[in-house]
Amino acid sequence: MTAPVQPGRGLTGDYGLAPLGVAAAIFFIMGFVTWMNGPLISFVRVAFDLSDTSAFLVPMVFYFSYFLFSLPASFLARKLGLRRGLAVSLVLCAAGVALFGQFIAMRLYGGALTGLLVMGAGLSLMQVVINPLVSLLGPSERASQRIAIMGVCNKCAGILAPIVLATVVMGDIGTLSQRAQETTDPVARNALLSGFVHAIYAPYMTMAVVLLLTAIGVALCPLPDLQAPALPGPLEGSRRIFRPHLVFGIIVMFLYVGVEVMAGDAIGTYGQGFGLPLSQTRFFTSLTLAGMLGGYILGFLVVPRLVTQERLMELACLLGGGLTVAAFLTQGYVSVLCVALLGAANAMLMPSIFPIAIRGAGAWTPLASALLVMAYSGGAIIPQIYVLLKPFVGFQGMFALLVLPSYLALLLYARRYGRTGLLPLDQGR
Repeated sequence: MTAPVQPGRGLTGDYGLAPLGVAAAIFFIMGFVTWMNGPLISFVRVAFDLSDTSAFLVPMVFYFSYFLFSLPASFLARKLGLRRGLAVSLVLCAAGVALFGQFIAMRLYGGALTGLLVMGAGLSLMQVVINPLVSLLGPSERASQRIAIMGVCNKCAGILAPIVLATVVMGDIGTLSQRAQETTDPVARNALLSGFVHAIYAPYMTMAVVLLLTAIGVALCPLPDLQAPALPGPLEGSRRIFRPHLVFGIIVMFLYVGVEVMAGDAIGTYGQGFGLPLSQTRFFTSLTLAGMLGGYILGFLVVPRLVTQERLMELACLLGGGLTVAAFLTQGYVSVLCVALLGAANAMLMPSIFPIAIRGAGAWTPLASALLVMAYSGGAIIPQIYVLLKPFVGFQGMFALLVLPSYLALLLYARRYGRTGLLPLDQGR
């Protein structure tokens, strides 16, 4: 899915702002759908009386779908093209949202997880199509700015989604959880929880309709024809795509998404470790997303005016490491605030990793993009390691043991491959 880039000709080269506007709308949708997972962990824990390990199947299934579907999505994207690929991805997301809402209302946890898997399949295709578009839709030196704009849209939706879910659906979840635990009559308890989960049905069905309407809009919207050229031969392709800055980019993307989910989706569970009430922790994901929004805005303002994107990535890693240490050394709301501020550090990382990793992939850009999106499965694995081992290490210690080495790996990647990744498109060695 390559396109000619016009260096030095504004943010989007010759393409204009319309494709960037469509991409921004898609990133808003992705953010709204994705960042509901944080409060959903608390929701399903109460609704289905689950342990932390079982409740964290929500992000595990959601992010593991990226691993399962990203490669098929890359081939489907090449076949369908940009417009149809985006439209199909939105239809898949709509189906997943509808399935999740239906099965949650029926109190069938396995079915709800299936809905998340379908939703993840749609988002996999969406990511494979949209990320190369944003990275290549203009001069390479401004790629991080374009991704930062997308990040602002994504995180605005991410801030909104947990608040909407917590306010409209979850109500006073703390009181309801206590009442459910105190109710000894199984019939009364089941009726109480059934009424609680049914509140999610209408919002999710409404969201499914919105996604379908958006799919129709994308199908009718004029977008540049960014079809990929014919693939090169196997030998040439293997030399071209599996170069160090992509291979290690896949590894650090795995770690980065794991850290992002730890700071965003797991922050509610982290806060509950201090005994903070559910009525407050259900909103904590929005704190992290607010931090990410600030980080994206800062990145947009300073790159490349004041600092290069790879240098900003190094500084963000140092900031993330410092905040992680501060979270470990403090308690209560101060520690939670340090975790939330990791969002600001993380927001400065994502705009750099993707352009660095795919630089020079040429005709293999869709496959390189798919491999990077597969690495989003770090959001499935790393939080599960956290909930499995925190009873033995402590929730603060386990958080630091997972997050600090990840920031170190990201820092080493930025220092070693950042400048390699910034070689002009199709001129990497």
